[in-house]
Amino acid sequence: MSGAIDAHCHLDFKQFNKDRQEVLDSARRSGIVHMINSGVDLSTNSRSLDLSAGYDFISATVGLSPNTLESIKQPELDMLLRQIEENAHRAVGIGEAGLDYYHCKDAAGRRRQAEVFRRVIELAQSLDKPLVIHSRDAEQPALDMVKHLDKVVFHCYSGSLSTMKEALDRGYYISLATNVCRSGRHQILARNVSLERLMVETDSPFLSPRGGRNEPSFVLDSIRLIARIRGMEPQELAGITAENTKRIYNIRSNTLP
Repeated sequence: MSGAIDAHCHLDFKQFNKDRQEVLDSARRSGIVHMINSGVDLSTNSRSLDLSAGYDFISATVGLSPNTLESIKQPELDMLLRQIEENAHRAVGIGEAGLDYYHCKDAAGRRRQAEVFRRVIELAQSLDKPLVIHSRDAEQPALDMVKHLDKVVFHCYSGSLSTMKEALDRGYYISLATNVCRSGRHQILARNVSLERLMVETDSPFLSPRGGRNEPSFVLDSIRLIARIRGMEPQELAGITAENTKRIYNIRSNTLP
């Protein structure tokens, strides 16, 4: 298989510090032509941009994960939002950002998540960049907040069929992670998602389909499984999902091998 894209990964994370180059080489040998590395806070945004500058087959998004909010104060939050705005020209998208009701159970914490997410939404809109949404156990509330946007990616989508359909009807993209290989619920999503809005990702180093650390080459496991579910050839699905990723992130074909 060739021509696949991992639409969301975190290759800058410490889990790759000992063998990052080997992981990249393995991905390239396996047929991965591009990877989208997503930042979640000040340091990971910087490292994502550095990776993008260092490798022509990596693009960066810069974001503010809702799971960072418990540990940062207002000055750092303001600095993070400035970082996103000032570096958006070096990134293909804004995110990941959004709501996480799985980790945050209290009303005050959820309100703060929504307040911060609203500021990121405003940035994405003013900068005319795709917004990459993290929405664990909060898919519908996140969707309700972004309905005025044109360019949206639901990263690692795990919500309901009805919310997915509503997002698809708005022209938004659904990115399914490698946990589809282990989850019947995600396989139902894979069976029902519109192919013209489907993307595939690993969310490396998380959600490995094989146990242990995930890595970009494992996105091929998802492609093979989803292709089987949809009754199509893996190579065809790899091409479709790659084209979808290039379209939403405005990645020109002449920048790919």
